[in-house]
Amino acid sequence: MNIHEYQAKELLKTYGVAVPRGGVAYTAEEAEKVARELGGPVWVVKSQIHAGGRGAGRFKSNPEGKGGVRVVKSVEDVVSNAQEMLGQVLVTKQTGPEGKEVKRLYVEEGADIKRELYLSLLVDRGTGRITVVASTEGGMEIEEVAHNTPEKIVKVSIDPVTGIQGYHTRKIAFALGLEGKQVGAASKFLTAMYKAFVDLDCAIVEVNPLIVTGSGDILALDAKMSFDDNALFRHKDVAALRDESEEDPSEIEAAKYELNYVKLDGNIGCMVNGAGLAMATMDIIKLYGGEPANFLDVGGGATKERVTAAFKLILSDPNVEGILVNIFGGIMRCDVIAEGVVSAAREVKLHVPLVVRLEGTNVDLGKKILAESGLPIISADNLADAAEKIARAVVKERV
Repeated sequence: MNIHEYQAKELLKTYGVAVPRGGVAYTAEEAEKVARELGGPVWVVKSQIHAGGRGAGRFKSNPEGKGGVRVVKSVEDVVSNAQEMLGQVLVTKQTGPEGKEVKRLYVEEGADIKRELYLSLLVDRGTGRITVVASTEGGMEIEEVAHNTPEKIVKVSIDPVTGIQGYHTRKIAFALGLEGKQVGAASKFLTAMYKAFVDLDCAIVEVNPLIVTGSGDILALDAKMSFDDNALFRHKDVAALRDESEEDPSEIEAAKYELNYVKLDGNIGCMVNGAGLAMATMDIIKLYGGEPANFLDVGGGATKERVTAAFKLILSDPNVEGILVNIFGGIMRCDVIAEGVVSAAREVKLHVPLVVRLEGTNVDLGKKILAESGLPIISADNLADAAEKIARAVVKERV
């Protein structure tokens, strides 16, 4: 789960991470109030959407105009820029061409920026540990730095037994070229970040840029936090920060039925039980010339209702030209899945080719239910057979 910049800064501040003063605004009037409370002489008006590259982004209403992060020098300019940004669609590298509507702003005090650095914490799957990633190249996308100048990225893994130690923070501070009192400030900053990461079950905490001010202070000029969905039951306060308007409506609907659904760009809808089998199914669809339209794992305890919901989600994508159901019935019985498939196909008035491959518990009964349904369901004997049949059916349907 992702949250907005202002929410991330509020959370990090409670752990002792130094952030500039600011306030959220949903209207131009609220933006003016925040600006007057902050005082001047410089303010920054920031669009709040779940995407990076806001400053370099452009609004659909004025693609030649300013981006989604603006530095202004009067309260009047705060108001006028807020009016220009609120309710408009901002397009960045990360939003795609459809962009995201700006529904709230963050008005922040200006900062005297001397240096821009990069600092983040994430879980490194290779080491199985929380890892600090730091770079002197702040204010840029870390992927670009990794590609162009990988030697400018420093990584430090933290042993979960000891947690973060002084030698970890000093190594990062020195790698960033900090000196004097800045080393101590950076150590305090990183220690606070680490505690927030662990306490809140984060997936990533990213500060880009981390700035050194003219007076030598260390501040988080921007902040991004993402959380492990599986741990949100432990953090009701964090879960309450969720902004569903920033998420894919299909994925929100899927969560209601405990379905793991991710929309993709292809034309063959997939319904599978088990994440590994779902990945293999998508791979073999591509092998036979098709393109998966989604990742959809119905889990090990699917019911008729869940299968029906899965079908509706798949068919809600106008790009879907065929559906492949691939179920291995271990805990899940094939006859239950077959009944769900038949019920769903009738309820949604299925209008695209459907290939079903069943294997496992009660597979013969499941195939019998499909065969006697009276629906044009194509049965497959194995995964390769299923992928070949759905790819061929989609091509035939186009002709």
